[in-house]
Amino acid sequence: MTTFYDTEHDGPNPVDRHVGLRIRMRRKELGMSQERLAEAIGLTFQQVQKYERATNRVSASKLWETARALKTSISYFYEGLAEPAEAELDGHAGAVQAFLFSHEGLELAQAFPRVRHPRVRRKILDLVRTLAEARETVDA
Repeated sequence: MTTFYDTEHDGPNPVDRHVGLRIRMRRKELGMSQERLAEAIGLTFQQVQKYERATNRVSASKLWETARALKTSISYFYEGLAEPAEAELDGHAGAVQAFLFSHEGLELAQAFPRVRHPRVRRKILDLVRTLAEARETVDA
């Protein structure tokens, strides 16, 4: 069984991905560009991109500076991160994280709550399910 903290597989560590996602989410909540965040913490915007994509890990000192620039606590970046024992029990955590880590997923997650009418929200969900099922049929 693969755990949330499995480091034997290729790709970024899930904890680094989670922290990067939280940096990106907070930056977008504030309407801040990668360039502006980079300037505030003394880096290039490319380095901020690498942090957000978990290509590079964020050092403790840069995480502290990032928290200050994004007007939040350091613990914010770890919120929603399951404890190792909990992660093994919650198989959805990885799927949710992968969804939110994609550009489209994050954008959808931000836009969906702004749809006020419950019937419209249900129709959107039905559409996504139908498209997902159609994709599975085509792939089979």
